[in-house]
Amino acid sequence: MLLAFSVAPSGVPSEGSRPNDASVHDAVAAAVKIVRESGLPNQTDSMFTTIEGDWDEVFDVVKRATEAVGRYGSRVSLVIKADIRPGYSGELTAKVERLEGALAQEP
Repeated sequence: MLLAFSVAPSGVPSEGSRPNDASVHDAVAAAVKIVRESGLPNQTDSMFTTIEGDWDEVFDVVKRATEAVGRYGSRVSLVIKADIRPGYSGELTAKVERLEGALAQEP
């Protein structure tokens, strides 16, 4: 499974955070650190982090990342999109390679 997710805090900032700073990069960094330490294939861009693995391991990482972000506010927003394709692995890069190949063949 490929799972793309975006997680961000909202609500009252936690103790010690900068009250006038609307940026969420510290909270996102806490989530991405958990993803990277999981050992699952992953990729982070400006909007989402995508991870690849089986159902249980992927959702365990998302849960822990969401809990980490929760320390930065009184609420958490979580957006998830998944591509569930049994029997396939390595799709984190293979899907992009197929797309690039198709673009290279255009007249």
